[in-house]
Amino acid sequence: MSDDLAASLWLDAGFRHCAAAVAANGGLIASLLVAGLTGSVGHCVGMCGPFVLGQVGARLATAPAAEMSELRRLSGALLLPYHAGRLTTYAALGAAGALIAGRFSALWPVRWLPAVLLFAAAVLLLLQALRLAGLLTFAAPRPNGGWARIIGRAARLFSERPIGWRGYALGVVLGFLPCGLLYAAVAIAAATTEPVAAAAGMVAFWAGTAPSLIVVGWIGHFGLRGLRGAMARLTPAIMALNSVALIGLALRWVA
Repeated sequence: MSDDLAASLWLDAGFRHCAAAVAANGGLIASLLVAGLTGSVGHCVGMCGPFVLGQVGARLATAPAAEMSELRRLSGALLLPYHAGRLTTYAALGAAGALIAGRFSALWPVRWLPAVLLFAAAVLLLLQALRLAGLLTFAAPRPNGGWARIIGRAARLFSERPIGWRGYALGVVLGFLPCGLLYAAVAIAAATTEPVAAAAGMVAFWAGTAPSLIVVGWIGHFGLRGLRGAMARLTPAIMALNSVALIGLALRWVA
């Protein structure tokens, strides 16, 4: 067998495995997309919005006034390098979590680990839904611990001029900020025990969080109040339904 043919067969087998892993975990990936879409307006805008606005301001400050146009403002507000950095971190966290969960779930005493992870994610999402609905009064996790201080110091290295690779590096670093919604997403992704499927799921989660942050970059935090008000009435119910769906998937795992 020639080297070219062997490489072609290897790539084809790898692609088929990846496609099968993603297809087999379609329900979890859909749940991650929904979690990102609903959680981003109620949670990510408040937590990550200041980072987005700070980057937009820094980028606009470096642009010559003579070259400024509305199109340039809009394109600069997209912050594509930053969002690409977040995507990298989220996909890596999901794949690492699935790899670890897969190794542990192969052991007899913890063979139900994926179901446990799904239940944990369901509880986290349900708590978030109850808090957003005003039925619980605990404070949402804030990036104020020792780990967050480490992240903050690392982020300052790239925040002065967050353009190009510096914006990408800033997104990678800020993707590690402590966040309850992110913890739930990683738990869901890890439950697949398939690194490829987990990475795909975190891509879906990222895709759900990106639109609201892009809107923040375009029109500013206060301009999003109307959208947030409308979503605030829907988000708790959607997140609660997503939590119930995750419990159903966990029960199917242990059945």
